[in-house]
Amino acid sequence: MSLSSRLALMMWVCCLAGTVLAAPATCPAVTDISAEQLQGQWLVQVTGQPRMWLLQLRPHPEHSGSLRGELDTGTGRYPVVADLDEGEFTLEETHDGQRIAATWLGSVLQGSCGQTIQGERLAQPHPTSPFVMRRNQAR
Repeated sequence: MSLSSRLALMMWVCCLAGTVLAAPATCPAVTDISAEQLQGQWLVQVTGQPRMWLLQLRPHPEHSGSLRGELDTGTGRYPVVADLDEGEFTLEETHDGQRIAATWLGSVLQGSCGQTIQGERLAQPHPTSPFVMRRNQAR
């Protein structure tokens, strides 16, 4: 192996080692995550449901710091509004655009970098159902 080939190999190994040994990016505390960081597409698993649901969140045009979006259950698409306060997530789902059909109460999972939210979905007269939301694509 020539000297230039050995030097190139050593540089490549050093670069690779630097990448492996570099400190991982730290996640913000859940209390530092804002509603703005929740914008985008989420996969939702609700206990008792046969399939994953898709949730799309975007900024609410009328309420700064809040979110608005759509929940696709596979059998229907429903408007939602959501808020995040100190790591506590609240979402309201409507089926007719006027009345709340379900309230979701959850928390950003510590160490998930805002990529996972878990909690409970309350939809009367149905029993409370645990849920887990995971960002569809990492930000």
